[in-house]
Amino acid sequence: MSDVLLDAVRRRLAEAGAEPTAARVALALREEGRVLGDAEVLGVVAALRSEMVGSGPLEPLLAAPEVTDVLVTGPDEVWVDCGGGLERTSVRFRDASEVRRLAQRLAAVAGRRLDDARPWVDARLPDGTRLHAVLPPVAVGGPCLSLRVLRPRVFGLAELVAAGTVPPGGDALLRALLAARVSFLISGGTGSGKTTLLCALLGLVGPAERIVLAEDSAELRPVHPHVVRLETRPANQEGVGRVTLRDLVRQALRMRPDRLVVGEVRGAEVTDLLAALNTGHEGGSCTIHANAACDVPARLEALGSTAGLDRAALHSQLAAALSVVLHLVRDREGRRRIAEIHVLERDRDGFVVTGPAALWSPDGFVAADGWGRLARLCERGGQRIRPVGGPVGARTEGAR
Repeated sequence: MSDVLLDAVRRRLAEAGAEPTAARVALALREEGRVLGDAEVLGVVAALRSEMVGSGPLEPLLAAPEVTDVLVTGPDEVWVDCGGGLERTSVRFRDASEVRRLAQRLAAVAGRRLDDARPWVDARLPDGTRLHAVLPPVAVGGPCLSLRVLRPRVFGLAELVAAGTVPPGGDALLRALLAARVSFLISGGTGSGKTTLLCALLGLVGPAERIVLAEDSAELRPVHPHVVRLETRPANQEGVGRVTLRDLVRQALRMRPDRLVVGEVRGAEVTDLLAALNTGHEGGSCTIHANAACDVPARLEALGSTAGLDRAALHSQLAAALSVVLHLVRDREGRRRIAEIHVLERDRDGFVVTGPAALWSPDGFVAADGWGRLARLCERGGQRIRPVGGPVGARTEGAR
């Protein structure tokens, strides 16, 4: 069917305020002087429903099980990430106006506004997909649309070892950290796998423990029998009703958590999290954006300053709250892996610094200078880890 005829059918349905059912599409076609077979009518129905109530041309991409991100930078520039880096697709929009209409419709589904007065939106769709869209003139050249797909399937630690995210034998080290109830932080860049790793680790927490999650966007879905999930809420059109991540952390403390988890620390809530981990809530965890594990203290300083916490106070809280940083990277081929594990210690001036304890290698974690402290932390859970071959620089054997 030509685009002209499809536009005519679309216009007739819009004027009548009708859903694109087979009967209504067939009637609209007859009014346009065209009679098509049943198969052709059903094809038109599918195309119109996808555009009017689904994700339009992006629907097949979002439904593909291997796709994690769908990015639209122009009518003829649609990209996907299937875990191996960005790939350009053959999907096309007719023009920039179609991209704009799709972005506005998805924003409306999420209960958000997207127009010239508010030219961007950051929201979550009902199925969990994260939506971000920007309209001109903020987006130069045309609307931009970014969709992060939330898959219902959760990866286990064994699968992360098989994928190379965790090196051989590294799962034993991570299990030992969890058994010892060590409070840890997962750092890395966007799309490096922080949420995936955290979700897999939470699935290893003992079934008798209660996990309370506080997230900006509910993405963590650990396979665990006792999980309480809290999610922030934006203000409504009148500017009221907002629930912040800081609000959720405070409420989570009153819910008797055995493990307090913040999906991603990105603002003033860092002060409440550190305070909580300093008041008997062992084994807590969170994720944070950082370029390297050694940058985490400075990153936390910057976040703490948004809540009025000075540097000395932040480091005083940090020293007692967190013990380990797991840093993830994504290489040029798109593969995600735990590049390094650092331990947190105070320097001579009393400020917290990180030191490498284990480094990724194809054969397993390689012990570094902080290995001794990492091993002592794991021993608190009754498990021992030690380098194979004895000296620093050997591969880790795992828990014994």
